[in-house]
Amino acid sequence: MRLSDFDFELPERLIATRPARPRSSSRLLVAEPAGLTDARSIDLPRFLRPGDRLVLNDTKVIPARLTGSRARTGPEGETSARIEATLLEPQPGGRWQALLKPLKKVRDGEEIVFSSELSAVVESRGEGAAVLAFNLDGDDFDAALSAAGAMPLPPYIAGRRPADAQDREDYQTIWARRTGAVAAPTASLHFDEALMDALDAAGIARTYVTLHVGAGTFLPVKVDDVSQHKMHAEWGEITPGAAAEIEATRHAGGRIVPIGTTAMRLLETAARDTGRVRPFSGDTDIFITPGFRFRASDGLMTNFHLPKSTLMMLVSAFMGPARIREIYAHAIASEYRFFSYGDASLLLPRC
Repeated sequence: MRLSDFDFELPERLIATRPARPRSSSRLLVAEPAGLTDARSIDLPRFLRPGDRLVLNDTKVIPARLTGSRARTGPEGETSARIEATLLEPQPGGRWQALLKPLKKVRDGEEIVFSSELSAVVESRGEGAAVLAFNLDGDDFDAALSAAGAMPLPPYIAGRRPADAQDREDYQTIWARRTGAVAAPTASLHFDEALMDALDAAGIARTYVTLHVGAGTFLPVKVDDVSQHKMHAEWGEITPGAAAEIEATRHAGGRIVPIGTTAMRLLETAARDTGRVRPFSGDTDIFITPGFRFRASDGLMTNFHLPKSTLMMLVSAFMGPARIREIYAHAIASEYRFFSYGDASLLLPRC
């Protein structure tokens, strides 16, 4: 498979920079074996059955984007440089791996000051990233980060406008609980209380799992032969109780429908060896491309993805490349909104 197999042309006007309001008023393209249906997210229960189970990612996005400065004293006196940091992954002892921009403006051992409360020392630098040792940890760190940080919007939004106070609400699911993501599980952003009530009334069950979405989700695939791509690892957990709920639904004949590719990747990781969803805790770097055998997922609700992305490969694997091309052609012709703040699709490859 070549990277070009997953390419398509998308008019720039279809890239959403703000979400629909209310959330469940976003459009929903339903792809079933019988055809395509244009609907709204609030209509989701119509396309499910009593006894089906949604699997939801309860990760919570942190305001991971920081702007600070470092000072340096030299022969010409004191100089400073503006430094942008995007937190990627926590490390032991209150340290964080982070992208620094520009990386060449800092040295090991230098301090970056982000606010009157929050600063960090550059412990080491690698290829494109650094390890920062912050002056605070625990609840003190969380409070200072909340005050100083901004939501880490995807590059295709951040390039058009800066993050603002509204993104603190918009870029977070209504059930976000476990802090650790630097990107949102965006399919879940279509859910509001009205939709949750409608799902309850329709007898649709739900289970929560955790996958802390990393900034690697935005990294482009740089190899033409996609089999050579190295997937980033993300930490996830399926508790024993969650695994039992999912397996009970499958045993009773209900369908398992992950909400978002993060939940799907975690389920397929847990079911990869035995075909059953087992309790899981740890890193996953599962890379799903056409030819993959799905063992845990009967459907998928997901947003419309970037050309040539690993997520475009995943949905092509789930529905088949030709079918996905039909779905995306319809979405573009019908002017669905794309990417993180855009509209959604419900993919049901079989009844």
